Amino acid sequence: MSDDVLISVEGGVGRISLNRPKAIHALNLPMCEAMTKALLDWQADDAISAVIIDHAEGRGFCAGGDIRMLAESGAKGGEEARQFFHTEYRLNHLLFTYPKPIIAFIDGITMGGGVGISLPAKYRVATENTRFAMPESGIGLFPDVGGGWFLPRLEGRMGVFLALTGARINGAECAALGLATHYLPAESLADVKAALVADAARIDQILADASVVPPPAEILGDLPLINSLFASDRLEDILAALRADDGAWAAQQLDILLTKSPQTCKVTLRQLAEGAQMADFASQMVQEYAIGARVVTMHDFLEGVRALIIDKDHSPKWNPPTAEAVSDAWIDAIFAPLPEQERWTPLA
Repeated sequence: MSDDVLISVEGGVGRISLNRPKAIHALNLPMCEAMTKALLDWQADDAISAVIIDHAEGRGFCAGGDIRMLAESGAKGGEEARQFFHTEYRLNHLLFTYPKPIIAFIDGITMGGGVGISLPAKYRVATENTRFAMPESGIGLFPDVGGGWFLPRLEGRMGVFLALTGARINGAECAALGLATHYLPAESLADVKAALVADAARIDQILADASVVPPPAEILGDLPLINSLFASDRLEDILAALRADDGAWAAQQLDILLTKSPQTCKVTLRQLAEGAQMADFASQMVQEYAIGARVVTMHDFLEGVRALIIDKDHSPKWNPPTAEAVSDAWIDAIFAPLPEQERWTPLA
């Protein structure tokens, strides 16, 4: 087991508390393995009727995955990165298909890998502290951990907008978009968790009683512009639409998109378009693993991590450097199925 995640049983509730506060609880391989083992044990335990996922301390729920490890591995061929993705995606799929109710408390920063372990939960509790984002386009990665399944199922083109820009949204906006099922004051969480442990059969009533009306969701006011300007599945079309609009909002989004990896943006658009048509979550993870296995060793990911996380000069040199330079053949190669023996598979 890993000290970076605390596993316990309280009453009839299994507790998983992320415990890596200095890294905002970013996931590593031992954490994913520990969570998977606990969930499998509890799945077969009739005494466990529900699972809570939260964080032990600190200012965020989970900031993502261990990006430095992924980049270091990618620079050496990617074996360790592929092992991490394979294990993490199995955890995501296990959560998605889990037969017992899961309550995820996304109190604070919830990004990347944190999204992957919370969105599959039946109950997703946001607070005034929640800051949700899929910021992978800024480091040359892509919105994985099921992003290709969840994001295109949001209203209109909202998922495309969030994936391309990496926009951060708050708890009220998560509730309005359906990313969160409940909105609670952060100060009430300890009492709510205690009530759940005391009577897990009353999850719906406990969460309903503790919920409050969230503030207005400002992002809903941008939805008409998002649906219009992000309507295409071609990056060139989106950039052209933003350039043609003389509004301040469009100019701001254009400036943001021009800092992102063109390769990642094109991967993301195809991932979400195909994800919207996927028959099941497992198929989505098969595709995302194939993409991840390749992208993690490619220039843009290594360069993005260097520029934003290691050197922090925030001046990545993307290659290919423009949308037009990223060919369909380039993207086809990233999406090609892996050989049978290398493909991702769910837990037996």
